[in-house]
Amino acid sequence: MSTRISKNKRILQNVVMVAFVIPFVFPLISVIARSAQGEGFIVNYKAVFLRSPFFQFAANSLYIAFFTVLITFITTMLSAYAFSKINFRGRSTLFILLLGGLVLPSIALVVPLFIMVAKLGAFNTYWAVIIPLAAGAIPFNLLLAKNYMDSIQNEIVEAAEIDGCNKLQVFIRIILPLSKPISSVIVILTFLASWNEFFLPVLFIQDPTKQVVAQVPQYFSSIYTSDYPKIFAALILISLPTLILYLVFQKNFERGLSAGAVK
Repeated sequence: MSTRISKNKRILQNVVMVAFVIPFVFPLISVIARSAQGEGFIVNYKAVFLRSPFFQFAANSLYIAFFTVLITFITTMLSAYAFSKINFRGRSTLFILLLGGLVLPSIALVVPLFIMVAKLGAFNTYWAVIIPLAAGAIPFNLLLAKNYMDSIQNEIVEAAEIDGCNKLQVFIRIILPLSKPISSVIVILTFLASWNEFFLPVLFIQDPTKQVVAQVPQYFSSIYTSDYPKIFAALILISLPTLILYLVFQKNFERGLSAGAVK
């Protein structure tokens, strides 16, 4: 009797989960279906590759995303380790100041960024996009990483220091291996933001050969008309790298996000 009740309970749970997921899956199915309209699925996707510099723009976005993730990851993990495991004067005050970046609206920084890029002569360079993206990603990722590292027992760090490890060795040999889940969160979230970034490349990069993959849909729209099936096909292709990255790090991502969000 108890086995039957348990089976019925699992069936009910699965039905509820499917019903909960459907509203989120429906838009994706609609986009895929729309990308197959017009001249057909194959023609639309082929047009994205042949009628736009998709691969060149994807390589540009990959370059921006790689260095944005690299800078954000190194800075975030080292900072989180310092704020979580190293006692120094003004630690709490400095941490609060860094988190102040979370309350700044990005639109308010456009003019200062434009002036800085102009004075540095960095127009039409990838770094005019990479540095602001990394700076904007650090505060939130720092909060997640610090909360995660707070859950790592201090006794482990102290034992490593007793064995002769310095601060950097503790970070490399102890903290990083234990922080794989939150590392996955930082990598995926930062890659997603930098890969999909549209505004900063449009603002700072005018060279047609250095534009990014988020600008590919513009090749199928004009003032008077837009080829929506091909636009949706381009959007599907643009989203694939992020989807693949998430599937590869799915388990660690979910663990890290839940552990880093709550101290």
